[in-house]
Amino acid sequence: MVHRISTERVKDLNGIDQIVLRNSQGASAKVSLHGGQVVSWRNDRGEELLFASTKAKGKAPKVIRGGIPICFPQFDSCGSLEQHSFARNKIWTVDESPPSLPAKDSSGKSFVDLLLKSSEEDLKCWPHSFELRLRVCLGADGNLTLISRVRNINAKPFSFSFAYHSYLSVSDISEVRVEGLETMDYLDNLCQKEQFTEQGDALTFEAEIERVYISSPSCVAVLDHERKRTFVLRKEGLPDVVVWNPWEKKSKSKSMADLVNDEYRHMVCVDGAVIEKPVTLKPGEEWTGRLEIIVVPSSFSSEGLGF
Repeated sequence: MVHRISTERVKDLNGIDQIVLRNSQGASAKVSLHGGQVVSWRNDRGEELLFASTKAKGKAPKVIRGGIPICFPQFDSCGSLEQHSFARNKIWTVDESPPSLPAKDSSGKSFVDLLLKSSEEDLKCWPHSFELRLRVCLGADGNLTLISRVRNINAKPFSFSFAYHSYLSVSDISEVRVEGLETMDYLDNLCQKEQFTEQGDALTFEAEIERVYISSPSCVAVLDHERKRTFVLRKEGLPDVVVWNPWEKKSKSKSMADLVNDEYRHMVCVDGAVIEKPVTLKPGEEWTGRLEIIVVPSSFSSEGLGF
């Protein structure tokens, strides 16, 4: 069976280029050159799978609240770097000469390759020369895959952290459970990064959560009971998982003015990340981080997901 795939270049309301990926089944993904951010991912029925705030404008240099922002070279705020750092606020370019990738990351898929290089402005706050490449793929089956490559073109080693800050769209946060993190150690950002061990057989939500699960499994599932669907996240080169929901009080604070009403109830962030032990690259070395997100019916047994 031949699967027709396509890409299209469009502009958003602010005149910023976006790349639209489509497959023959009707699924689509939209990637903005502002931040290299996936801002939309729809299944073959046209249902949006990623959360985006209705108040998010996405006008540069302000990042859109939602989708999948790229957090590099820092996840937490550190020194002169703001929280989640600068890659998500930069205008990327389409990479016309990307490095070769395995066939599984291109064959039969609609994809785009983007590139971000360090600028003079970046070097003032983070004095390291780098190349960050991102391939976003939409499979014939509608799966979404992101592959990032960071290369050190500096004269000395540097270290960085990284995250795909994935805002997943859910029916209601109280109907959601995350599986695959049982017995894992985590750093609780609401308790000065104190370390705890997950005690439950699944993670559920009754209050604000901001945790970094360290050395986590390569596969994590996010079950949405009401919609009877499950997001399955498979990751490589990303040992940590961030789980975050701001809950009511924080979502109505001034720092989150781009969330309205009870929108926090319809989102959960589950990120493939490398945070606890940053990556260190010597001159000329390269790191690769890969995240694949698929959606399956919730009747799908978690035993079959590779936990």
